[in-house]
Amino acid sequence: MDQPKAQETGEPSARATPARPVHPEQTDVEIRPVRTRRDLQRFIRLPWSLYKSSPNWVPPLISERKRHLDRHRNPFFEHAEAEYFLAWRDGEPVGRITAQVDTKFNDFQRNRWGLFGFFECERDPAAAAALLDAAERWLRDRGRDRMLGPLDFSTNHECGLLVEGHSLPPQILENWHHPYYRDLLERNGLAKAMDLYKWEIIYSDRDKVLPIIDELARRLEPEHGIRLRRMRKRELDAEVRSFMDVYNQAWSSNWGFVPLTDHELDHMAKELKPVLDEDFGCVAETAGGECVGVCLSLPDYNQVLARLNGRLLPLGWLKALRAQRQIREIRVFVLGVKPEFQHAGVAAALYRDVWDACHRRGITRAETGWILETNEPMNRAMEALTGRIVKRYRLYERLLEPGALPASPSVAGP
Repeated sequence: MDQPKAQETGEPSARATPARPVHPEQTDVEIRPVRTRRDLQRFIRLPWSLYKSSPNWVPPLISERKRHLDRHRNPFFEHAEAEYFLAWRDGEPVGRITAQVDTKFNDFQRNRWGLFGFFECERDPAAAAALLDAAERWLRDRGRDRMLGPLDFSTNHECGLLVEGHSLPPQILENWHHPYYRDLLERNGLAKAMDLYKWEIIYSDRDKVLPIIDELARRLEPEHGIRLRRMRKRELDAEVRSFMDVYNQAWSSNWGFVPLTDHELDHMAKELKPVLDEDFGCVAETAGGECVGVCLSLPDYNQVLARLNGRLLPLGWLKALRAQRQIREIRVFVLGVKPEFQHAGVAAALYRDVWDACHRRGITRAETGWILETNEPMNRAMEALTGRIVKRYRLYERLLEPGALPASPSVAGP
């Protein structure tokens, strides 16, 4: 899940999307669905060739990407279906994309949107057009009226295209993209649906934080009976249940939100457990033990992954242990408060706890997870914490007008 979010404002975009441009047939580009293990390996490994000259790109763990894309192991597929496509030219893969239909998202948001994700492509307009058309055709065949993305696979995973902030490396659970990707999408009729902000907070600016933050945090327990405690890793199952209770209440009206299922939350907890640090996990609870707010920051293990080239074996784990000691940045992964407690100063106390944890652990810099551009309360809070926007991710949409796309000889069947 890629976002600290409070109660969001704004409605799903209803703006008119530019008509999809008509492309001449590109017989030298072939789109094929991923059907074999070898195809899946090529799908996963394609970014290594696309980013080989990009120092800010961080290779993901290949084993984790295999689990994420595995329809039998990722609980996302309990309520969704997806197709994976590769673009081929001269016998080599030059691009990739997924198309997915998430019925839980459609039911919760009461729409018929289709989604696309995992978009990667050479600077090749013909290949990009063919990939997007293949995803659109697949979504049309399933009755979708809009194509939204990139989402890998939903807003609970990595999402958005990086359109500003390319000079900075990505943090944990965050993508980095070539700047030219924006042109590849926009020239194919995709328009902005929503921007996602990432804010930077520097610990040395602590004395510039507005005094109201500390005042609200100080009054939380004596006036409201709410105290903070550390998240307990040894009781992770119970902590996960508390988190889900807050998550599905605090985030439920967010643009693009889709609730996590029990299986998805268990899966996420299992994936995150190796990088969880109790010092960066905080729970706000009442005297009766009700969890009313949570904050979880993650040490930026991308600083470790950058040295592993996608593999822990045979000696990657040794590099990881050495690099782990040098991590001086965190990502504020999630921060949320139940709606009925959002005016009690819980968020302020959680913000202050992040500052205190940074002080204890020698953390010099933090980035938030993504925050919707329409989330005025959260964005104003980041300003109060001396933050500044350093990255902007963009979700794109393309309206799918009635009528099927004509069959294209450049798209191969199963």
